[in-house]
Amino acid sequence: MGASGWQYVTPYKGSVEESLEALHTEVFEELYGYDDTYGSLEELWEDEEFMEEEGTHSILDIQRVVHTNAAPSEHNVEDYGTLRPLAHDRIVHHFGTDRPSLSRFAELIDEAYEVIRTVAPAARQHSETLLDECRMRWTGVYVVLYTDEEPSHVGIFGYSGD
Repeated sequence: MGASGWQYVTPYKGSVEESLEALHTEVFEELYGYDDTYGSLEELWEDEEFMEEEGTHSILDIQRVVHTNAAPSEHNVEDYGTLRPLAHDRIVHHFGTDRPSLSRFAELIDEAYEVIRTVAPAARQHSETLLDECRMRWTGVYVVLYTDEEPSHVGIFGYSGD
């Protein structure tokens, strides 16, 4: 089926874990609320054959938050299905501040997709867009976003598929 990139912005609910849980509920309802294939997110995740072979190509392929910004390893099964924070220095690099805004996150995502659309793959090897911060399939990266110096949203991006 190939790799699929995805990104979300969700309200900050007091922790990234709670924010991810709320986003899971919303996306599960959007993707599976209309049929009876899966009665719950847990049933979906229990379908190991589907999840390992195909997946949802959405945030539902991410099951848990890890609190390390160390790069995930394709050789460590525990790294699959994880959401990890963008490192502080990379936040400052991309956003110019350690308190990025929702609007700047949207701009950087748009800029990254513009590079994908307009720059040849060989030339993109040297580009460094925000989306390039997530390099391993079946993982994601998050950035806490701020409004008036307070956490207000979580920006999430990643990839599913091979």
